[in-house]
Amino acid sequence: MPHILVADKIAEAGLERLREADSVTFDVKHGLSPGELADAVKDYDGMLIRSAVTVTSDVLVDAGKLAAIARAGVGVDNVDLEAATAAGVLVLNTPDANTISTAEHTWALILAIHRHVADGHVHVKAGEWSRAAFKGQQLAGKTLGVVGYGRIGRSVAQRGLAFEMNVVVYDPFISSGGSTSEPVTFAESLSELLASADCVTLHASLSEGTKHLIGADELACMKRTGKLINCARGALIDEDALAAALNEDRIAGAALDVYASEPPTGSPLLTAKHVVLTPHLAASTVEAQERVSVDAVDSLLAYLVDGEIRSGVNVTGLPATLSVRHRAFFDLCSRMGAMLSPWCAGGVDRVNVAVCGESLEEIGAPLAWQAMVSLLGPHLDARLNLVNAKAQACARGIVVEHTTQAQAAGQHDSLTITVQCAGEPHEIVGTVFGGHGPRVLSIDGYRMEIVPEQTMVLIFNDDRPGVIGLVGQRFGEAGVNIADMALSRRGGKALMVLKLDAPMTDELRDSLRNDNPPILSVRSTTLPAICAE
Repeated sequence: MPHILVADKIAEAGLERLREADSVTFDVKHGLSPGELADAVKDYDGMLIRSAVTVTSDVLVDAGKLAAIARAGVGVDNVDLEAATAAGVLVLNTPDANTISTAEHTWALILAIHRHVADGHVHVKAGEWSRAAFKGQQLAGKTLGVVGYGRIGRSVAQRGLAFEMNVVVYDPFISSGGSTSEPVTFAESLSELLASADCVTLHASLSEGTKHLIGADELACMKRTGKLINCARGALIDEDALAAALNEDRIAGAALDVYASEPPTGSPLLTAKHVVLTPHLAASTVEAQERVSVDAVDSLLAYLVDGEIRSGVNVTGLPATLSVRHRAFFDLCSRMGAMLSPWCAGGVDRVNVAVCGESLEEIGAPLAWQAMVSLLGPHLDARLNLVNAKAQACARGIVVEHTTQAQAAGQHDSLTITVQCAGEPHEIVGTVFGGHGPRVLSIDGYRMEIVPEQTMVLIFNDDRPGVIGLVGQRFGEAGVNIADMALSRRGGKALMVLKLDAPMTDELRDSLRNDNPPILSVRSTTLPAICAE
C-alpha cells in the first residue's frame, strides 16, 4: 500500500481526500529541515508539497522508494527537476487549479494601477480629498499585451476582451497564426508587443531563457504611458531596471504580485514611484487553495494507485491530461513491450514505435518511451519509468524513435513496436477495439488476434503435425490450464501464443525447450489482468 508524506500545509479538503482513500496511508510532517526531509523521503512512495518546502538534489540523493512528488500549485521552482528526473521521481503540478484566481488578481492589479486605487485609499484614510490628483484611465479601447498564452494568459485575455480592449499576444511556442477562437492578435516578437501595448501582463513560465525577460532594453520598447503587470514569476523582471524606469517616468506604472526574492526585502521596487505591490496573493483564494490541494492529492493517488500520469512536469512530451482512449493505448503499449521484453535480455540497440491513426500522433513520442520502459524494465536493477527513460536511453546508447504510418480507409488505429536486439529485429502490432479492449494482431509477422493479459507464452516451432498435441501434453502433465490460444504459421514455421491460468514454471519451460525440434524457442511474460469496463 503506497505511503505518502504530507510535507507542507495543504487545505483541509486535500487531507480529507487522503483520509477517504483506503488504498494509501499518509503522515503529516511540516517544518522538516532539509536534512530531516532527506532522511524521510526514502520511506515514502509519494510526497505532497506547496511552496514552503524545497526539494533539492541533496534531498533526492537517496530517494529510496519515492516515486512521485505532487506540488499543490503551478510552479515547481522549489523542486530540482533534474535531480528528480535522474532519480526517476515523477513531479506533478496542478496547472488548472488556480487559473481563475490568478487571472482575477491580475485584473485587480490592472484596475488598481490604472485607477490609482491603492494611492486613493491611503489618501482618503489620511483625511484628504484631492480627486484631481488621482485621475485615471479607462481600459476600453486600450491595447492589452499578454506575454505567454497558456491557461492563465488565455483567461486574462478573455477578460480583456470583456473590457472592450484590443488584445495582443506574444508566445514563442505559438505561431503568429495560432489557432484560437478568441479575437486576439499575435505579435511576431516580444518587442513588437511591448511597443504596441498600453498595458503588458506577464504569464510566462520561468526558465534560464526567460529570466529577466523584461530588462532595460525591453522596458525601453514600452510606451511612456505603458504599465507592466506581473502575477507570474518575479525573476521574469529585472527589478533594478524596472525601478529605474518607474522613477525616471520612462513607463507610467507597474503592479506586481511576485518578486525575485520573497519577501522582497531590499528590493528597489519598495521605494519606486507609480507601483502597486501585493504579497503573492494571486492564488490565495479559498477556492484556489482548496482546488490545488485536492488536485495535487488526486494526481498523486492516480499515479501511485492506478499508474495514471496527470500533469507530469518532467515526462517528455506527455500531454497534461490523457483521454480514456490515449490511456488505453498506453496500457496496450506496456503490454506489447512486455511481450517483446524476453528478447531484450542481451541488450537493446534501437526502439521504434509507429502509430497509425491521426488520434495517436500527439502521443507518439511518449508511447516510444513507454515501450522502452516495458522492454528494458525487467532487465535493469535501476528504476526505469517514463520520467527517466530518455536519460537512461542516452546513457546506454539506445536509439528511441517514433514514426507515423499512413492510415488506410477503414483501418483501425494501431501501434507497432519494433526492437533491435543485437541486430535482430522483433516486431509486435496491436490495437484497441472500442468496447472490447486491447488486442495483439501480429508478432514478427505472424498474424493473430489475442487479448494480452495474464501469463503469455510465445512458442516458435516447426510447422508439422503433432506439435500442438505435444505442447498440450506438456502443459497437461504440469497441471497448467491453457485459457486461450492463437496460432499462426508462415514459411515452414509456426507461432503459438498461449494465455495461461497460472504462471509458467521453470520446469515446464525447460521441458518444452528440450523438445527441440520441433520446439524452436519458448518465451513467457506475465501481464496484469484486464479489468472489465
